[in-house]
Amino acid sequence: MKTLLLVIALLLVSCECQRAIAWRVPSESEWTALSFGGEGAAEWSEGQLRLDLGVELNGSRFGGELPKLPYELELKARRLSGSDFFCGLTFPVRSPEECLTLILGGWGGGTVGLSSIDGKDASENDSTFYRNFENQQWYAIQLRVLKERIEVRLDGELVITQPTAGKTLGLRPGMIHLCAPLGLAAWQTEAEFKGLRWRSITD
Repeated sequence: MKTLLLVIALLLVSCECQRAIAWRVPSESEWTALSFGGEGAAEWSEGQLRLDLGVELNGSRFGGELPKLPYELELKARRLSGSDFFCGLTFPVRSPEECLTLILGGWGGGTVGLSSIDGKDASENDSTFYRNFENQQWYAIQLRVLKERIEVRLDGELVITQPTAGKTLGLRPGMIHLCAPLGLAAWQTEAEFKGLRWRSITD
């Protein structure tokens, strides 16, 4: 019995180590910075993107080389004013034609999730949860796009682990398509983004 308990304990430690290694801190040389264009309502300056308060959706699309699966993308975002989503990160999943959007602060300010999975948007699928976001506060976002799942960390906390195998993935109908395959948007909200970069990873 003691031997069996020891084996179980070692297996649990091994699993914890694997999880820790999976989210190790990468070296700076592994990262590629993302640069966004923009002027007027979407302004890019010194590595920081600012989206002015729009009547509806305001955003900017990345025009450079896209990350290749599997990859990790990270950034920091904050809401300056407004009461809806301040981070709508559209990203490629299986191909540049198949994208999702990570929403932070939607549907009145507190909804987080992925749009859309099996036709259900970020407010009504398995990835949906709720979080209070403060204006003027930076939030660190880490997104991992793997072969059969998507992982999201918010301020270091793993908040979404979404399987993608067998799922229909696509964007919510509307202007968010203008941000595909990789872009940032906000809805009736003034927002800022910085530290945008990506790296290739091993699934």
